[in-house]
Parts: sequence; structure tokens; C-alpha cells
Amino acid sequence: MEFKNHDLVDKVDRPGVRIEHLPVKAPDGATADGLHATRITLDNEAQLNSYTTAMVKGVILGMRQASNDRRCVAVVFTGAGSRSFCTGGNTAEYAEYYAGRPDEYRQYMRLFNDMVTAILHCDKPVICRVNGMRIAGGQEIGMACDFSVAQDLALFGQAGPKHGSAPDGGSTDFLPLFVNIERAMESCTLCEHWSAHKAHRLGLLTSIVPALKVDGAFVPNPLVVTDRFVDDLGRVVHGEFRTGAERARGKELMQRGTVDLSLLDAEVDRLITSLAMTMPGCLTKTIESVRKHKLAHWDRNREGNRAWLGLNMMTEGRAGFRAFHEGSRECREADFLLLRQRLAEGATWGEDLTEEILAKAHARPGGRA
Repeated sequence: MEFKNHDLVDKVDRPGVRIEHLPVKAPDGATADGLHATRITLDNEAQLNSYTTAMVKGVILGMRQASNDRRCVAVVFTGAGSRSFCTGGNTAEYAEYYAGRPDEYRQYMRLFNDMVTAILHCDKPVICRVNGMRIAGGQEIGMACDFSVAQDLALFGQAGPKHGSAPDGGSTDFLPLFVNIERAMESCTLCEHWSAHKAHRLGLLTSIVPALKVDGAFVPNPLVVTDRFVDDLGRVVHGEFRTGAERARGKELMQRGTVDLSLLDAEVDRLITSLAMTMPGCLTKTIESVRKHKLAHWDRNREGNRAWLGLNMMTEGRAGFRAFHEGSRECREADFLLLRQRLAEGATWGEDLTEEILAKAHARPGGRA
């Protein structure tokens, strides 16, 4: 039979995004001929797989093509390498082009919104293969996926209020659905990272697997308390980062080991097989029905959020992204207290205020790159 072609374009490849087909396995391990999973990879490893404008277009087109692909069982959305799934938007592009250009950034945010919507509208289940850090916009596009399978060295969290933005690209809509309102508030405002073990405990992830191999054997993340227990103050410690001497010992173990993502790939394959062993139409309808809870919030808020994020590029966004891009590893934030002081005194936003809070921050030891 000759099928109609429902793709928007014939060529979906864009710089920074790789699209591949993976074999689908039957429960006995045999390859299911004529079927595949589509893997969409953010391929910007040097910049921690942060997405450029061109990469956003590639994800949109890749998701749409996979959605229309009659032989595709599932989509695997991941990043290149083992350090990062995605750390959000490309801060070099933000600082050098979009900062101070609200109308341009608003057009960019149309593309970003379309990327999130393309994930939520995909007719195939979408698995986020979390190969490393899932931060900021990376956390948001990850939560748009239907499943998240992570290696346990990965980190999760937001960056918005620390770097001149708000996590309105999905986190303020999705995160309260995964964890609870106070945990979501904590993550979105304080921008403190969660370990994969904590993220799994709170309900953010489908499953986690070890990735650190020491002396030929996999070991759980040594920087994190992986055994569940309650401390003397009644706090659940499972998933929290180790401190003091325990952290130092964990770092030593990390240095002895190597990162191996074979268990991550095996877990993703297992999930794809489980999805393949269902009625395709019923699976699609069920996924759509569960997604409605995300879409209800996303559709209600995304356009207003886009407008605010565009305007914010004239003030805090402009300062925050420049601070991150121009600063050093030791100091990538503006001087928050000086900014609050100046605004309380009646200062208005402009080039002088931006330069003042950046200069004060960069004047700290190690502040300027």
C-alpha cells in the first residue's frame, strides 16, 4: 500500500540534533522486524547539550516525524555523552543575541513552546533517557515526556531565578503534578539540585539505574545517601547529598571509576519492549488521556508566559544571562543584594544598572572569566 505523507518537511535534520532508528526487541530478546524506536539526540555536548534555536527546530521536526512514522513504537529523547541530557537554552546565544531584544526572544519562545507541545502531542510514547544533568529548560522538556529513565549520577533542577528568568517553560506547570506544591516551590525558587535518587523518591522519575563502574562492578552514586533512613530530626535522608568526610570518600570513589551507560540503555530497551506489548491504539489513547493533566496547565499558561519572558529580556533576563555567560565557573550570578538595594533606592533598569551589578559580581575573587 502507498501511504500518504503527513510530514511537514522531507528533511528534518538540523544542526545539533541527531535522529536515529533503534531496533525493538520482543520479550525473548529477538528483534521485531519492521519496527523501531526513534532516538532524538541533543548533540551539543561541548555546551552540555544546551539547545540553540536551530536545535529547537530539529526537535520539533523530529517529534512530528516520529509521531507520523507507522513503524515507530516509541521515541527516546536524550543527549550526547554522559554528562548532560540538557541544561536548557544556550546561554551564549541568549547573552549575545537575545538579551535586550524582547521581540526576538518572544519569537524564540514561540519555537520553544512548540517544542514542548510537539512532545506532548506526539502520537508515540516519549521516553526521556536521562544520560546526565537535566537542568532548567532541560528539566522542562524532560517533564513533558511520558517516562523518564535516568542514570543515578544525573542531577535535576531549575536555574531561572538565579539567572534572570522564571521556570515558566513548563516547570511551573508540570512540577507540582509530579511532586507536590511545596517541593515544586522549593525547586523552582531556590534552584537547588536534586539527585536522581531524590527525584525518583519524590515521583519525578520512572526508574533509575547505576552508571558508575568501579573495579568492573556497578556501584550506586557514592555522593548520595542511597539507603533509605530517617535521621534524628525525623527527616528522610534517602537521596540527599553526602557531606564532610563521606562526600570526600565518595569523590575518591568517583575518580577511581568510569561512567558506563549500558544499564541505562538496557532499561530503556526494557521499557520500549513493555510498550510494544500493548494494543497500539489503546496505548495512544491512554497516553493522551494521562497527558491531559499536563496540557490543561500548559495550554492555559504558555502564551502569557511567553510574553513575560520576552519582556524580561530587557531587565533581569538581560543581566542574568550575561552574568552567566561572561562570568567564571566560580561566579556566574549577578550581585543580587546590590540589585535589590538599588531598586529599593529607586534605580531604573538600563545599561548603567546592568553593568553595575555585573561589575560588582565579577569583582569577587575568580569572578571574571
